[in-house]
Parts: sequence; structure tokens; C-alpha cells
Amino acid sequence: YQRRVRVFKGESDEALVKIKHVLKVLEQFKDDFEDKRNTLKSYFKETEFVPWEFASSLVFPRYNCFLARVRQLEELVETTIEFNRLEKIEIGGVKGKALSKQIENLYLEFTEFVTIFQNITYNCLDIKEGAFKKDFDKFKEKIEYLDLRLASIINQAFDDCGSLEAILKMLDAFGSLLDRPIIRKDSEPKYPLLIQMYGAELDGTKKMFDQQNMMLKESSSVVLHVNMPFVAGVLQWCQGMRERISLIRNKLVQLNHGAIESAEALIVFQKYDQMMELLLSFEMSIYNDWTSSVGEVSELNLDLPLLTRNDENKLISVNFDPQLVSVLREVRYLESVKRDDIEIPGSAANIYAKNDLFRQYLANLDLIVNRYNKVRETILDVEFPLIEGQLSHLDVQLDRAITSLNWKSESVWTYIEETRQTTGDLERRVSSAKDNVDSMNSIMAKWCDYPLYERKEKRGLLNLDDRATTLKARYDLIRADGDKIQEIVATNLGLFKATEDSDHWRNYLDYVDDMILDGFFNAVQCSLAYLLENTETGVSDILPLMEARLELAIPEMVFVPSLEFGSEDGFMELIEGIVDDAYKLSSLIPRIAKHNGMDHYQIELDDMLDLSEMRHDLMDRVSAVINKAIEQRNQFENYSYLWTENRAEFLRQFLLYNHVLTQEEIENAGDDGVPECPPTLEQFKEQMDTYETLYEEVAALPDVYVFDQWFRLSIRPFKQNLLNVVRKWSLMFKTHLIDHVTNSLKSLQDFIKKTTAGLAAEVADGDYEGLVDIMGNLLSVRDRTVATDEMFEPLKQTIDLLKSYDHEMSEEVHQQLQELPEQWNNVKKQGVMVKQQVAPLQANEVAIIRRKCTAFDVKQHEFREMFRKQAPFKYDSDGVYGNLDDMHIKINEMEEEMGSLADSASLFEVNVPEFKQLKQCRKEVKLLKTCWDMTELVKSCFDDWKTTLWIKIDVESMEVECKKFVKEIRGMDKEMRAWDVYSGLESDVKNMVTSLRAVTELQNPAIRERHWLQLMQTTKVRFTMDDKTTLNDLLALNLHNFEEEVRNIVDKATKELNMEKVLKELDATWSVMEFEHDEHLRTKTPLLKSSEELIETLEDNQVQLQNLMTSKYIAYFLEEVSSWQTKLSTADSVISIWFEVQRTWSHLESIFIGSEDIRKQLPEDSKRFDGIDSDFKELMEAAVKTPNVIEATCKPGLFAQLEDQQDRLALCEKALAEYLETKRLAFPRFYFVSSADLLDILSKGNQPLLVARHLSKLFDNLHRLEFEKSDQEGEEFTKKALGMYSGEGEYVEFKEEVWCTGPVETWLNKIMNESQRTINTLIADGVITYEEKAREHWLFDYPAQVALGGNQIWWTTEVKIAFGRLEEGYENALKDYNKKQIAQLITLVNLLIGELTKGDRQKICTVCTIDVHNRDVVAKLIAMKAENAQEFAWLSQIKHRWDDKKGVCFVDICDAVFAYSNEYLGNTPRLVITPLTDRCYITLTQSLHLTMSGAPAGPAGTGKTETTKDLGRALGIMVYVFNCSEQMDYKSVGNIYKGLSQAGAWGCFDEFNRISIEVLSVVAVQVKSIQDAIRDRLNRFIFQGEEISLIPTVGIFITMNPGYAGRTELPENLKALFRPCAMVVPDFGMICEIMLMSEGFIDARVLARKFITLYTLCRELLSKQDHYDWGLRAIKSVLVVAGALKRGDRGRPEDQVLMRALRDFNIPKIITDDMPVFMGLIGDLFPALDVPRKRDLENEAAIKRAALDLKLQPEDQFILKVVQFEELLAVRHSVFVIGNAGTGKTQLCKV
Repeated sequence: YQRRVRVFKGESDEALVKIKHVLKVLEQFKDDFEDKRNTLKSYFKETEFVPWEFASSLVFPRYNCFLARVRQLEELVETTIEFNRLEKIEIGGVKGKALSKQIENLYLEFTEFVTIFQNITYNCLDIKEGAFKKDFDKFKEKIEYLDLRLASIINQAFDDCGSLEAILKMLDAFGSLLDRPIIRKDSEPKYPLLIQMYGAELDGTKKMFDQQNMMLKESSSVVLHVNMPFVAGVLQWCQGMRERISLIRNKLVQLNHGAIESAEALIVFQKYDQMMELLLSFEMSIYNDWTSSVGEVSELNLDLPLLTRNDENKLISVNFDPQLVSVLREVRYLESVKRDDIEIPGSAANIYAKNDLFRQYLANLDLIVNRYNKVRETILDVEFPLIEGQLSHLDVQLDRAITSLNWKSESVWTYIEETRQTTGDLERRVSSAKDNVDSMNSIMAKWCDYPLYERKEKRGLLNLDDRATTLKARYDLIRADGDKIQEIVATNLGLFKATEDSDHWRNYLDYVDDMILDGFFNAVQCSLAYLLENTETGVSDILPLMEARLELAIPEMVFVPSLEFGSEDGFMELIEGIVDDAYKLSSLIPRIAKHNGMDHYQIELDDMLDLSEMRHDLMDRVSAVINKAIEQRNQFENYSYLWTENRAEFLRQFLLYNHVLTQEEIENAGDDGVPECPPTLEQFKEQMDTYETLYEEVAALPDVYVFDQWFRLSIRPFKQNLLNVVRKWSLMFKTHLIDHVTNSLKSLQDFIKKTTAGLAAEVADGDYEGLVDIMGNLLSVRDRTVATDEMFEPLKQTIDLLKSYDHEMSEEVHQQLQELPEQWNNVKKQGVMVKQQVAPLQANEVAIIRRKCTAFDVKQHEFREMFRKQAPFKYDSDGVYGNLDDMHIKINEMEEEMGSLADSASLFEVNVPEFKQLKQCRKEVKLLKTCWDMTELVKSCFDDWKTTLWIKIDVESMEVECKKFVKEIRGMDKEMRAWDVYSGLESDVKNMVTSLRAVTELQNPAIRERHWLQLMQTTKVRFTMDDKTTLNDLLALNLHNFEEEVRNIVDKATKELNMEKVLKELDATWSVMEFEHDEHLRTKTPLLKSSEELIETLEDNQVQLQNLMTSKYIAYFLEEVSSWQTKLSTADSVISIWFEVQRTWSHLESIFIGSEDIRKQLPEDSKRFDGIDSDFKELMEAAVKTPNVIEATCKPGLFAQLEDQQDRLALCEKALAEYLETKRLAFPRFYFVSSADLLDILSKGNQPLLVARHLSKLFDNLHRLEFEKSDQEGEEFTKKALGMYSGEGEYVEFKEEVWCTGPVETWLNKIMNESQRTINTLIADGVITYEEKAREHWLFDYPAQVALGGNQIWWTTEVKIAFGRLEEGYENALKDYNKKQIAQLITLVNLLIGELTKGDRQKICTVCTIDVHNRDVVAKLIAMKAENAQEFAWLSQIKHRWDDKKGVCFVDICDAVFAYSNEYLGNTPRLVITPLTDRCYITLTQSLHLTMSGAPAGPAGTGKTETTKDLGRALGIMVYVFNCSEQMDYKSVGNIYKGLSQAGAWGCFDEFNRISIEVLSVVAVQVKSIQDAIRDRLNRFIFQGEEISLIPTVGIFITMNPGYAGRTELPENLKALFRPCAMVVPDFGMICEIMLMSEGFIDARVLARKFITLYTLCRELLSKQDHYDWGLRAIKSVLVVAGALKRGDRGRPEDQVLMRALRDFNIPKIITDDMPVFMGLIGDLFPALDVPRKRDLENEAAIKRAALDLKLQPEDQFILKVVQFEELLAVRHSVFVIGNAGTGKTQLCKV
């Protein structure tokens, strides 16, 4: 039945069942045997009884062994089943994870051991098998060991469970394991604890019951079961309480333990019975109360009308009272309970019987209400008039349900059906009309699905090939949609039941019209946006969209299509046409609103600014690429000489000079011309190589250029044409060389043939002509010998050169080159022979020629002597041109004779003299002609000028002409300068130039009659100056001899004219200069209006008069200038004192006249001021009657009158100052506001709303108050303050309201006290609730200051707890807490990345900043292996703690203890705490602890002031910062100390050592007196002779920059009062890391290192500019930008975000020269990162619009600068705009 294999291989439960069955059978067999043995006698009735004489023990020994073996198997299987329960057991609680792991390990051990039985090979049922006994014994030992371990685990789990339910649940999980002897024995002491816990549970239930009872009695509200009405909810709550305590009781009873029957358990179970009775009585009392009133309530509510209407929004609602709903719900729930002791009242049952009817009513009424309200709520203003009449009719129908019909009326259902139909019809029509409008919008939305023109393919050019077809298809679609829209409008006309000619319908048409206009706007914008998107630069995936070709149409390079602006078929016009096609879409649908007088929509689209800007932007881009294409074309202008220069002319000059002549060479050569220098063969080769190289260069040019990624320029046609032109140039030189070789050989061949024939002729004696021919041939051979001898080798080289360029010469040329050298040698030999034959004849002719030359030489010398005597070299010569003509003829005759001689001599090889005398005569004739031509020209010009009248003389043109004459004269040949004619000409011109300068001076309009008389006296010549005076008359004065005298006279006249003008301007200015007047706001008294123009004019005119008085030309105007000087000086003095009196009067008037409080306090001074007031008003009334400034100010006695008023006003001011001092004593913070602000506060003391604007000057961060709204008409708010707002907008509600009535200093004190009390109370609440929820949620429940304070208190507490655990032996206590800190910090950082309000973000940032420091402190304690809380590293930290007894927060640092002052700090950031900050904190707090003051000292930017302020924030105390200067005296400093002492605040005096040494000596005494009073624990003390109160929290701190210019060394007595603290540059890396983390960066440490490295390298490598800042302020600004960028782009990696911030924030300030270095540094620190800058396209569009409004061109670089300027303003308070003049700085700020 049960084989051995299956006992351990199968399921244990099945095996146990079978084993038990076997045992039952075996035991039954034995029982049957004994029974039969005992009744054996009954079987022998007829025969003799034969008893069984054998003993039973002899029958069953083996049987019993087998039975025992089966029982062992039963025990083994039962144990296995029990331990298998451990597999699914999991324990909760603090130690649950560890205990569960132990149970898992224990179960695994058990499983491994049981596996032994599963793998046995013997028969476990064989009683002879001894192995089983051994294995079973081991099993029992192991189980006993496991039982002990399991008992320990169960006891630990019991102790770790936090509640009775958890313990019972745990015990239930272990089940039968608890009955195992060892476990039961070990856990025995725990069971009585269950009874005690159950008793406590019953006590807790009783307490909850009592609270429920108390709530019912006090507020009639109780805790209900969720989503249930009152009575049913109470019954269900009671049932829940019963089930809760009963369930535990039943589980305890099921434990079957003796403790359940103990006396203590009986007492507890009695409590249970009592609790059950209390719950029953409670629920019955509730139920009975309900049944007694339900009938009356139901009847009353059924009489209510069906509907109600809201008078404000006209909406209706179903008026089914919630009490009726409650009754129906109560009945429904009570019926479901089905309790015998609960009977539903008849009235409630009757109502519930109509439940279905009411539900039907309510469902339909809800439908009516929803439809009606939907119409009301969704109807647009433009639609409402169309249904207003229908809606009114419906309202009349609804009024029945609002006024007369109730829930018991009989005709309710009929009414509901009628109203539902009417409402449904109206709602259906309105909804249909709206749906129609939506469908119309859907139609128009399709217009934007795709642009008008797209690319041919996904990556092709813009498809314009079938432009007409595309355009027609789109236009047809728009027209069809227009027809649909017209149908929709007609349909809506019927739905609204409107008439076409009504104004309401026209308004609706205007509304639809605007929608269609928007649709067209979007359609046009879609096309324009597509073009803009595909022409965007800087985008990686943009491909060319448009293309043009560049072609060469000599002499021009042309684009196809043309890129010229204004071309009819040009590219610009093509784009304009594409844009116009898009705009014309809007002209295809007739206007819906025809009554507006416009046919279509295009007119309005043309005027839309957004589209215009897009169009403008597109055309700008088109213009940009056109300019770039043109610029590219211009680069090809380098090749223009190839097709513009004349190749033939180039070759001609090259052959003559081996290069093309420059203009400079031509000018330098002059008349002689440039000497010829034919090119060498090497130079030919250079030229040809140049063009071959050029050909390769052109061939290498790319076929296509792409500009701005979207415009493609193809230059293939141009390139091909250019290659052809280059080839022609190269071919020109090759052709010339070919021709040169061919022609040279042909010419030589012809010469040889001709010369050979000529030399062969015979010459007889006396044959002169024959001799001449022979000599000519010989001369030709001689002349050509050298060139021909040297010709052959170059020709061979030329042929070889041409061959290298693949040009082979003809066979004929090669043959000539081979034969001609021999023929030429033969010709030379023939010439030698002929020359010898004609030598005698040649000698005779040479002798004749030499005699002729000697005779001509004598003749030319005689002519030279005659020429020098008769030629016109004198300036006074007559008949000049006739004389020159004669000389010219004679020289020509002699030159002809000389030429004939030269020809003969050349033929017969005779040397001829040069005949220099004749050549010199020819040269001088030419020069004389030139000189006399100039002389005649000058004389005629001067004669013409002399007849010009004085008034018409144009000296300027005359001087220009004279300068030309001078230039031409000086440019004549230098040989002329020795001639008399040249000297006379030059003298005349110079005199005329000098005279004309004098005439210019005399034309000055400043010349008066007295000046002409002075000129006549100087020149000793008299003349009459009138209209007939000519230039000749003036020249007669010989002005060129009196140039200096004329200049002096004119200078004097000019100066006097200037004086005259100044005096006229003064008279004109001050005759119309009048005072402007304003009205005094309160009294309407006229007041002088301060005019900058008046003051500037007065000062300028006084300076002008002073300058006139110092002039040496003043004599003529002395009296008039002195008069004006007196008037303006008087006006200046009077205006100055007048404005001073007026300012003081205006200031004091509102105080002494407008403030009743001050009039009561200062009666004598008020009376004095009344007199001043009267006098001043009379003065001003008189001033209004005399508006002219000079007249008004120069009245006799006016200055004395004003001085008197000023003296009396000074007395009033003094009295007022004394009064203000009393107010300051009452509210010491008044010491820190100006007198003007204090007076404003006092004068408006009964108007708290107006005083509130000064609160930010009195409190750290309390900026305004929240006042209770007033119910009284005319008053918006009462004077009851409910809470306070910080400067960041954080609101904190006061714990108790404050009435702002009475003296202002009184209620301000109340505000201060209440704000501090509120903060203290909130911190107490925050500390208590800290552990109730997760910290990241708790932070949002409290203001920033409270959250930070509570966080710091709990940090201190948790560190102390960790230290306590450390001392108890838990070594990882601090490490575990540090892990918790890191987890909390990461949680906050993740919060920062998410969506937060500005205030919450600042709060989390601040907590992060402090948390990072807290984390580092704990990490430092771990690193130094701190053992207890007495480590200095811990004691030196600022530690907040809450004192429950005193209800105050204390701050500990070292041995100093400070009470937290609770000054409201708002939501302000906190400093990053570095080791330097910690040291400064210790120094400053210790100085206060020792009753001293602190003195942080160090260079600028080291955080002296900020650290002091941050320490004040840590202590919750008000810190005032004062900037010291040399102007501060001991009184002003004393007043500050007086205020600080009485307010108990801190004062930080920046640059304290700028105060003069004399003042510092007195200050030392003042500080000493305060410190002494604190040390003596005085409440009041004498300060500067006056007794004042003292709050001991006062602190005085000074900061100094040692070694700066103008700084004073502190006196020793003052230095001894302050404890110094040296400040150095902080650790930027740590600050950067912490701020990055507080901005939401996870990988802050690495990024901070890169950040600081960049700024360090920038400081060292970039140039030194005044505006560069690589310090802490710049770092902070960039970090703020980085945080904003990270939040705006959360998916971007952090290094990219930081790189973008560093690049975009710093680029605006980097100068051009430094830009490559800076970008290189960025690239090195952030390799392979290229992040596009973040752009706000809407903002850029707005900037472009602003630029256009200012008539500026919205150029991209300018727009970028405006964007950068705006970005900088977002993070810096002040921004410098730096640049050269004309770079757009002012316009940038305007935009």
C-alpha cells in the first residue's frame, strides 16, 4: 500500500495520510486479535472450549517492531510538514529582514538534511535495516538543534513586533511549530504579555470611543465609516470597533494556552464585554435620535422647490436637499445591515418607497440642469445675443420649478418632460452650431497640413517644375473649402434662428471671419515656416533647397537665374513670387462678413506683423545667400584678366619688355620711353607653365558651392568656359614660338638668296649708284652677322621646348635648320671677298664726307650765337611768337642738312660729330614756346579777374586757379628757372595769391566801417568802398605787402562780432526765460519747477560773460557785459536759496500742517511754521505774477526775505529732529531709516497699508502685511493684520491677529513681537511633526525659515542619537546616518529637477546647501573616527536644539550658547559653508561669548560681510550692514550704535577703516561702553550722556580691507575691543560643487572641477580686461544659469548643460582676440560636445519687432547681442555694455 520509495519522494501531506491509514489498520488488527482472544469462548458453544495458550508477546514481536518503524516514519513526515511552513514565512518590523533571512537559512539546512531520506537506497520499512535507525537518530538531534534556533528567532520576532495584531499574525504564521516542546517551553513567558497588550488595546478602543462621544457632544460631528451617511456610518464604525476587538479576542482564545484562562485574562475579557455593551448603547442612542427627527425633516424638505438659480452666474441647480439624500442613503444602508434591533421609521420608509421616483426626477432634472448650464457656460459672448430670446423663454419655463413646483407636486413629471424637450432642443442646436464651427476649424486646419511648395523628394530641391499645376490644385482645394464654410455659416444661421440683417448675426459673422482669417494666417505661416525651417542655418540635417548656375558671358559672369536685385526674372523675384502665391491663398474665399466692405482676406494678412517678420526674415536669408554667392563670384574676379585683357596687346608688350608695363614704369620712363628687353626662352617657358598651372587650378575648382546649407551654386558652365579661355592664353605663346621659328628661318633663307644675288653684281669706276648698292648689301651682312650667328642654337632650343608641350615642327623646318647655317657661312665669305674688291672706291667717298662734316660744324656754331642774341628770353620782350616762328624755320633747314650727312656717313662707315649746338637750339625753342604760352594764359586770366566787382569776387575759385598755375609753373623744365621770363611769371602769380588771401580776410562779414578806416590808415591809400569797387581797386592797395596788418584787423572784427552775438543771444534768451510752476499736491500752492534747462543756461551764460571780460577786445562792449554779469549773478543766488527754501517748506508742510500728531507734539514750532507758510505763499503768488526769471529774481530785498525764511525753517527742522529722536527711542529700528522715511511713516501711522511699504527697511525680510478684508463700504481692508509676506512672496500667517491702531511705533512693536512669536511657534510645531511624514513632504508644510530651522534641529538630534548608539557599541551608527543623509540629499536633488514653484525651489536649494555641509561634517567625523559628542570637530559646528521646557530654540557652538532670535528671514538663500566659513563662525561667536566684537579682515571677495550676515541668519537675528566712508562722524556712528543696542540687532560696518582716525578714537569709547553694559548685565546704561535700554543680543562687527589706499590703521584702544579673523579667498571648488548640487546636478564634484579649471585658466591665459570677472560672483551667476538650463532641458546630460551655461554666459563678455582661446579651453574640458545654444524663438521674434519699430535692421548678430543682454540681466543686477562708438550699445538697450 505504501511503498518505501514514495514515502519521501512524493508530497508529504499525501504520505502522512497514507501512513496514518496504515497505522490505523495495524492497530486495528492488534485490537481485533485481542478482542477475539477475549471472546474466544463464545465461539465454542457446542464444543469444548480450547483457549489460546500462547502469549500475545510471542505473536507480535516483529509486528510491534514494524509498527514502531511506521510510527517513526509518521514522526519524520509530520516534522517535515511542520518545518515546510518556514518556506513561506516572512517577518516584518525593524529586524524583519534579518530574521526572515535566518528562517530561510534554517529551512535550507532542514531541507538539506531531509534530502538524506529522499536519497536512501535501503528499505526504510525493513526492521532489520540498522541504517535507518542511525539516520533517524541524527534527524532527531538535528531537529532538536533547529528547534532551539527557531525558538530564539520566534522570541526576537515577538519582541520586534510593534503591535498585538502583528504578534498574533506572526504566531499564526508559525502555527503548529509553536506546539513543539522546545519552542513552547522557550516562548512560554511571552503569552501573558499578549493578555496585557490586549488589555491596552481595549483601553485604546475605550479612549477612541470616549473621543467619539466627546466629539458628538461638542460639535455634533463624529468619525464615520468611509462614504456612508451619519447614522449608518456610526453603526458601521461601531461594528468595525466590535470586529476589531472581537477578532483579537478570538485569536487569543484559539491559542489554546493556559495564560488565556488566568485571572488577568478574565479581567481583560470583562473589559471586552463592557466595551461591547458601550458600543451597543452608543449606536442605539444615535439611531433613536435619528428616528425621532427624520419624519419632520423629510416633510419639510419635500416642500422645497425643484430648482434654484445662482443670481450671479444665472446657472441653475437641482434643489434636492442633502438631508433628503441622507435619509434615502440611511434607509438603503440600514436595510442592507438587516439587524433585528434596528427598525426603520415609517416616514423614512415612505420616502424610501418613492426612491425610484425621486431618482427618476433627479436624473431628468440633472439632465435639464446640465443642458441648460452647458448652454450658459459654453455660449460665447458673440453667440449669446443670437439665442438670448430663446433663453429668456426657457427661463420663464424654468421659473415654475424655481418658485412654485415642489417634490410633492402632482404635475412634476409632465413639467419635467416638457422642459427636458425644450432644453434639449436648445442645447442640441447650440451644440450643433459649435460642432459646425469645430468642423470649419478642422477644414482650415488641413490648410496647414503641408506647405504650398515642398521638396521634389525627401532630400531634393524645392519642387517648382510643375509650379502652375501645384498652385492650381491648392487653389481649387481652398475654393472648395470656401464653399463648405459658406454652407456651414448658412446652417448656423438656421440653428440660431437668426436673421441675416440683424446686428447680432453680423457680429457672429465677424467672429467667424476672424477664425477664417486665423486659418489663412496659419496656412500662410505654414508655407513660410517651411521655407524658414529649410533655410535655417546651424542645423545639421538641412539640405540644399534652391539652386543657381554661374555662367561666363564675356565680359561678365552671370547667374542663372539672376541674383541681381531688381532683375525681373531673378532669384529674389522667384522667392517673392513663391511667398505671394502663399499670400494669394487668402484671396480665394470671399469674405464671410461682407458688411465690412472687403472682398477677401489678403488685405489684412498683408498687414500682419508676424507674417511680415517671417517674410522679412526669409528675404533677409535670401539676401544673405545672394550676397555670399556674389561674393563667391567676386572671388573669381581674380581670373577676370583672362577674358578682359587683350591677348594681342599682352603679347606685344611681352615681346618688347618681357612683361606687361605698369603705369609706374611708364611714368618713370617719361618721354624717353621704357627700354626694350625682349623675353628669353626661359621666360616664354615660365608664361606657358603659368597657364598650364592655372588650367590645373581651375580644373580643381569644385563644381558646386553650398551657402548657408540651403542654397546651391553650380559653377560647371563657368568653369568650362574659363578652362577654354586659359587654354587660349597658353596656345598664344606656343603659336608665337612656332611662328617665330618658321618666320626666322624663312626670313634668313630669303635674305641669303637676295644678298647672294646683290653681291654678285659688278661695279665700275665712277658708278656711284652701283657702289652704294654693294655697300648696302655689305652693311646688311655686317648688321646681321651677330644675330644670325647666334640664331640657330636658340631656334633648336625653341623647337625642343615646343616638343615638350607636345608641339612637333614640320619636316621643312627641320630641313631648313639643317641647311641654312652652311648657306649663311657662304654669304659671309662672299661679303669679305666683295669688300676687298670695292675698297679703293670706298676710300675716295669717305674723304669727301669728312670735309662736308667739318664745314657744317662751323655753320652750326655761328647759328647758336645768333639764336642766343635774338630769341625772346626777357619777360618784357615784344613779338614773341613771330620771333619763335623764324627760329623754328631756320633750325628745320639745318636739321635736314645734318640728316643727309649722317646717312652718307653711316653707309661708308664714317663717324659723324653730334652737332650739340643745333640740338640745344631746338630744345630751347620748345621750352620758350611753353613758357610764353603759360605767361599769356596767366596775364589774360588776371586781367579778366581785375574787372570783377567787389561783391561778386569768388576768391575761392580764384585761389584754386592760382594754385593750378603755381603747380604748372613748378612743373616746367628746370632750365627755364634761370630765364627772366620765368622769374617774372612766377612773381606775378605769387603776388596775386597773397593779395587774394588778404581779400578773403576782408570779405569777413564782421568788417564794419571802423575797420575799413583802420585799413586805409595802414596802407596810406584812400578809396571809397561802394558797390562799384572792383578787385583792381583792392589790388591797388598793394595788399600783398600788408598781409599781417590785414589779418589783425579782421581778427579784431571777428572777435567783436562774436561778442555782439553773445550779447544779443543773452538778451533774446532771458527776455523769454520764465519760471515754470507746479502745484503743491495738498495746498495747490504754486511752486517753482526745477528746470535743468534754466540752471544750465544760467551757468553757461555766466561762464560766457566771464570769458568776455577776460578778452582784450572788450573795450567796445565793457559796460553792457558788466550789466549782464550783475543780473545773472543775482538771479543765480536767488534761485539757489529759493529752491532750498521751497524744498524745506514742501518737506515740512506735510508734517507741520498735514500731521495733527506733530502739531500737538510741537505747538510752538507749528505756530512758527504757520508764519513761514503764510510768507512763502505770498512770495509764490507774487512770483506767478512775474514769470520772467530776471525780473522775478532781481526784485529789491528778495534775497534777504528768503534768507530770513531759511533761518526760521532751520529752527523748525531742529525741533522736528528732536521729536523724531523720541520716536526712535520708542521703536529703535527707526534709527536705521532716513528722517524722510521716518516722517512718512509717522505721518501715515494710522494708515497701515501705506506704512507697509517701509517695512522692508525695518525688518530683515518682512515686506508687507496681509490685512483682513473690510465689510464696510468704501474700505477695502480693516487694520487687522493677519500675516506677513517676504520679499520673495512667501506668506506666513500670524498665530494671533494684530490690530495696527494707535501710535505707529506701538503697533510696529506688536508686529515685530508677533512675527517672532509666530516663527517660534512654527518651529516648535515643525520639530514635533518632523517624523510624521517623509522629510521631502514635511519641507513643503512650513515656511522656508521654519523648515530649515527644524531640519537643523533634527540634524543635531540625529547626530547625537548616532553618537549615543556609537557609545553603546554600534560601530556603524555614524556611517548608517551618513548613508541616510546622502539618500535624503539625492531625494532633494531629484525634487529640484522636477516642477517646483520659485519659492519651493529656493527653499529646497537652501536646505540642499546646508544638507551638503551637514553631510560633510558627518563624513569628517567618520574619517577622524570620532567616538563621542565631545569631539571638537562636532563641538565647533553650529548646532540648533529645541528646549521643550523653555519652548525656545538654542544655538550651540563650542562653549557659546545663543537663543534663536526668531527674526523673520523669509525664503532667502544661505551661504555655502566652507572650512573658512566654519572658522569665521567660531571666531565671531566666541567674540560675542567673551563680550567682544568681531573683525573679519581680508581682500575684497573673500566673504567678510556675507559670512557675518549668514551667521546672523543662522541665529535668526536682524543684521544691518553699513558702508563706512570718510564723511561719517562720531554722532552718526553713535546713533547707529544707539539703535543697535536698543533693538538687540547686529551691525556690520563695511570698510570700517575708511573712517578718519579722529572719529575712530571716539568710536572706541562708544563700543567700550556698550560692551561694559553687556558684561555687567545691565538693562539700561548711559550712552553719550543719555540713558537708553539695552538688549544683550546686540553685536558689532567690522570688516576691513588691509593695505588699501585711504585706509586708516585702527587705534590700539579700538583694536583691543575686536577679535580679528583673517579671511582669504574661499575654496571655489567646494562652493561650486555644493551650489551645483543645490541646483539639481547629481555629478556635481566632477563638473565643479571642470568649472573651476576653466575659470582658473581663463584668468591666466586670457588678456587682462577691466570687465573680465572670474571670481565668486561670476561663478554664482553661471551656476544659477546652469540650474535654469537643467530644469528647462531635463533629458540633456549634465555635462552638456554646464558646458552650454559656461559657453553662452561668458561669450558675450569675451573680446574677439580672446575668443579662440576661450573656445579652445571649452573644447578641451568638454571634448566632443557641441551643444546648440538654447533659443527662445518667440522672444527673438519680439526683439525683431522691437528693432523694426525703432527703424533698426534686425541683423542676426544684433539680435543675438540683445538676447545675451537679456540673459545677463536675469542673473546680474547690473550689466555693462562695452564697445567702440557706433557698435549699437544704446540701441541694444532701447530694444
